[in-house]
Amino acid sequence: MNHPPHHCHTDKPHTTHGSHSFRTAAHATLHCLTGCVIGEFIGLAIGVSFGLAPAMSMGLSTLLAYLSGFSLTLFPLMRRTGLSFPAAFRAIWLGELISIGVMELVMNTIDYHLGGVRSGSIDNPLFWKALTAAVPAGYIAALPVNAWLIGREMKHCH
Repeated sequence: MNHPPHHCHTDKPHTTHGSHSFRTAAHATLHCLTGCVIGEFIGLAIGVSFGLAPAMSMGLSTLLAYLSGFSLTLFPLMRRTGLSFPAAFRAIWLGELISIGVMELVMNTIDYHLGGVRSGSIDNPLFWKALTAAVPAGYIAALPVNAWLIGREMKHCH
């Protein structure tokens, strides 16, 4: 197979209209969020625990979100389709780059403004309050972006 399938847990191809398109976008966004949250949490936890400046903590969390988000998409796609690493990367890079970027921008903005990144410790309830607000906000922000990307076949549900 030379390219990833254009569907998500169904035999029907995705469409740009209707409930199937929304379900596809919702699933793709949730999948993306999983990778983002893993990297986001680890990066912020390291940054807060080691007293890094907020910008450094957010940069680390963003880097790790991209790493975990790409990994959760890339390696399963390679296993499922037999694509090589370069071919699988070419199939996903743009959609993942945009989707993760939107999530991270929103999540880090909320975390910064609520003070989680400046909380001083993961034991501080402020750290968890900010993360708890940032995660659903990242999902909500990325959902229409992913719907748009899927509708233009720039992202697929993997």
